[in-house]
Amino acid sequence: MHRLANLIQREIAEYGPIPFNRFMELALYCPELGFYEKEGDNVGRGGDFYTSVSVGPLFGELLAFKFVNWLEGSGTESLRIVEAGAHDGKLAGDILNWLQRQRPEVLAQTEYCIIEPSARRREWQRATLAEFVGKVSWQDHFTDRQSPVANRQFTIVLSNELLDAMPIRRFGWDAGSRQWFEWGVGNSGEAFTWTRLASVSREGTDSLPTDDELLAVLPDGYVVEVSPVAEKWWADAARWLQHGKLVAFDYGFAGGGQLQPERPNGTLRAYHQHKVADNILDQPGEQDITAHVNFPRIEQVGQAAGLATDIFETQSRFLTGIAAEAWKLDSTFGNWDQKRTRQFQTLTHPEHLGRSFRVLVQSRDPISTHGQ
Repeated sequence: MHRLANLIQREIAEYGPIPFNRFMELALYCPELGFYEKEGDNVGRGGDFYTSVSVGPLFGELLAFKFVNWLEGSGTESLRIVEAGAHDGKLAGDILNWLQRQRPEVLAQTEYCIIEPSARRREWQRATLAEFVGKVSWQDHFTDRQSPVANRQFTIVLSNELLDAMPIRRFGWDAGSRQWFEWGVGNSGEAFTWTRLASVSREGTDSLPTDDELLAVLPDGYVVEVSPVAEKWWADAARWLQHGKLVAFDYGFAGGGQLQPERPNGTLRAYHQHKVADNILDQPGEQDITAHVNFPRIEQVGQAAGLATDIFETQSRFLTGIAAEAWKLDSTFGNWDQKRTRQFQTLTHPEHLGRSFRVLVQSRDPISTHGQ
């Protein structure tokens, strides 16, 4: 049995069935053994899944172009980009390389910070970004407050496929008792099994559906996922942001929310070598685990922290809008060749990444920070 599976088995033997969010945390982030902590590239053609970054540099180049536009409309000259979930640093490299080629005067006034608690992933990022030594810095988490000087700096907090990989709690509907119960993970022999937990902690349960009319017709066993970790992360980032934009690219719900008849078993999925895995609980550390982001809930969290929603739309529409601006100013963006065209089609076509990814942009004007 794999070392990580052994570790999880021991925890279950000592404490009993564990909540699924604990299983997911260990499967993805356990030091040295978790899926995102292992040596080797698990993204792209030779890995387990594709991302917008693995398609090529165009995604980062379009973002860099848009970031400059946002900066120019902000009334400030200094730009700070804060990326969380940077993995191996390729997106940061694509953004910084475009600025270096096309807008060196902006790069000179740009600070790039990566939020990264993992020492191993920091090593990967430093190797990727070696040519930008002195331009890139790292920290474990958001600092408590920014200085008055930093408040005058336009800041973009960026996450790409971060929230969908944060540990989730998995709940099922008991139609007989009209109550939600929580799914945990136990074991039978060497196999991990889904187990109903005896008790439910309150953390995150305020995100569960409560509409009586909907619950009255909800089928027995209907599953929803809740991510208190993602909500807390967004809230922390929103409160920290004093002037600028908070941006997320991810799989997720739109206006329809969690209760969709075509998803009675929720959105939790595992991926191995670009295929949906048969068993989410099988081979922890060897496959990716992800669930849809509840964007309406995340949007509410940002608004509660004082942010205004600027954009919530598909990645296809968002990137097409940037490309239209870039085509008008190709001398500023750079030559749009066949390679870029192919990458653009993959990023925006509904059969590729265009339909399934959504973009949420929320902002805070510096005027709104007074008195906080």
